Amino acid sequence: MAPLASGDEARYRQAIARIMRAALDAVDPEKAVLNALRREGSRLLVGGQSYDLASIGRVLLVGGGKAGAPMAKAILSRIGDRLGACLINVKRGYTLPEAELANLRATCACPVKFTEAGHPTPDEAGVAGARRMAETISGLSERDLVLCVISGGGSALMTLPVEGVSLADMQSLTDLLLRSGATINEMNAVRKHLEQLKGGGLARASQPARVLALLLSDVVGNPLDVIASGPTVPDTSTFADAWAVLEKYGLAGETPAAIVEHLRRGLAGKVAETAKPGDPLFERVQSEIVGSNGIAADAAVEQARAEGLNAMLLTTYLEGEAREVARVAAALAKEIVASDRPLARPACIVAGGETTVTVRGQGKGGRNQELALAAAIALSGWPRVLLATLATDGSDGPTDGAGAIVTGETVARACQSGLDPLAYLRHNDSYSFFGQTGELLTTGPTNTNVNDLLFILAY
Repeated sequence: MAPLASGDEARYRQAIARIMRAALDAVDPEKAVLNALRREGSRLLVGGQSYDLASIGRVLLVGGGKAGAPMAKAILSRIGDRLGACLINVKRGYTLPEAELANLRATCACPVKFTEAGHPTPDEAGVAGARRMAETISGLSERDLVLCVISGGGSALMTLPVEGVSLADMQSLTDLLLRSGATINEMNAVRKHLEQLKGGGLARASQPARVLALLLSDVVGNPLDVIASGPTVPDTSTFADAWAVLEKYGLAGETPAAIVEHLRRGLAGKVAETAKPGDPLFERVQSEIVGSNGIAADAAVEQARAEGLNAMLLTTYLEGEAREVARVAAALAKEIVASDRPLARPACIVAGGETTVTVRGQGKGGRNQELALAAAIALSGWPRVLLATLATDGSDGPTDGAGAIVTGETVARACQSGLDPLAYLRHNDSYSFFGQTGELLTTGPTNTNVNDLLFILAY
């Protein structure tokens, strides 16, 4: 059933749609790379540094993430005539249209390979693609340059386990971590100590070539070593940190034996640590963030003001259990309706970040949909409020939904149709709930990924 919207509600729903579009447009991966990377004759300019293509030997392009295809397209348009290889792993369904691929391949000096692979759980296609990357960047010289495009989802999409750990082991571990409520920082601390390309591994494998990495950040605060598990930067985590994550969430007993054995060997100093700050190898590595949650959030605020709303950016560090964050978001909406604080109506508060969900039920959903459902329950009966959640990649959890848009009437409408919102929340089944209420937000693949956005609108 589609929600019945009043004239004002319908108008503000349309405004929210435009605000979301402005946020996504601001972090379009292709535009972000083109803005960061310039070419003047034989010189490549990025982040205050210059690369003389005339004096460089081989130029290789590798990488992975949900935004990998448009990021690679931008680089191909700049220096496709100089590339010796292009190997990019992307989420299944996130590649370029066939016509665009054909045009790129016609103008590029090398074969262009986009490998579609599994996310959030890694699969054999991703491993095969990562293995091809590792083979391609091995045996290079000091004259060579490795270009790397990294974006959210890269951790799963560039999986290459260490010897003795299988893909099945990593799949099992990924499922355990996803269901535990572990943060992305914690998950990646574990993965960096179990894989070959993560934790500076790609930079190490490229030695002695120079490495230039362009990153679209999907991590709160933009820590370089957490974005896609930091393949080109020093790792600040240790084997002890990785083991502590398993203990914190009670996962050591469920984790595959091969993983437990490898981590224990690392704790005992029998396996070398990941590359750390101060390692000379990073003297020949440049890593630049070209897009982030903050850029998207700022654009959303600007568009909200253009819509005639009093708008503010609350934070880009939104973290915590989704249903707990929902209560805070609902409280903010109530405060605006009740007292025009912290903004006078009509108002729009924007927040960015990434919440987590501790999965206890057998339902289907994602952190944005769960946040929206919990907020709808907290806002039940409150008039003239809209709350929207958006996964900027267009895919919230293992669903085709990007989030949801709810109001103070969501719960009443659902109950009239025989739905029990509390039961759906208990079972972590927000996707099924919103699929029936008509409030599921679907964008399709956006080919970008800069965390999540939350919009609180009161009018």
